[in-house]
Amino acid sequence: MKSIRTKEKQYNSLIKTSEKFGETQMGLMSNFGWKTDPMKLVFSSSRYKFVSRMLKGKSNVLEVGSGDGFYSRIVKQSVKNLTICDFDEIFIKDFQKKNDFIWKINSLVHDMIKKPIKKNYDAIYFLDVLEHINKKNESRFIKNCILSMKKDGVLICGIPSLVSQKYASEESKMGHVNCKNGDELKKTFEKYFHNTFIFSMNDEVIHTGYFKMAHYLMCIATGLKKRV
Repeated sequence: MKSIRTKEKQYNSLIKTSEKFGETQMGLMSNFGWKTDPMKLVFSSSRYKFVSRMLKGKSNVLEVGSGDGFYSRIVKQSVKNLTICDFDEIFIKDFQKKNDFIWKINSLVHDMIKKPIKKNYDAIYFLDVLEHINKKNESRFIKNCILSMKKDGVLICGIPSLVSQKYASEESKMGHVNCKNGDELKKTFEKYFHNTFIFSMNDEVIHTGYFKMAHYLMCIATGLKKRV
């Protein structure tokens, strides 16, 4: 049987890759976004790209609250070893069914509110997670993240801004119990780190603009003050 070929020969590699490795399936969360609001995938990808650039060259990195892990390979592209975790086993099982062996991302079910991970990572990041952490559990969550990272490690947090919530969907608001403005986010991590850098983000663009006009906020924290 004659193989399928594209009309322009430079695209035959697309067919070969599909035949050899199959085609990637989305996860539960990413599929929902693609079905209901495709632009969400662009926004989410750009946040992961920022993390990927900031952590380029790191040896061991942990993502906390990864959901279905669909975007995580964007970070894996820049780091040696990536582990993702989520407290909901449904998302981790979904990831494990679809995990692409080419990228070799580790995964586990773990609740960071309850306890740290015994291994110490060079960097930890969590995107769209902190706003889901009840304020009474926030300190324990951050401390357990710190206990899961090296003393000279880097922490990155991404969170929808408080001012953006009047535009959020009702579904989003149900889980958003701890959104912050830029100053609050900075103060949160200044308790634990000597250096905290806050960036504004609108759509795919990350910048140093006025926090009150930002839909999303990113924090990079380094220089632990002390072990918690």
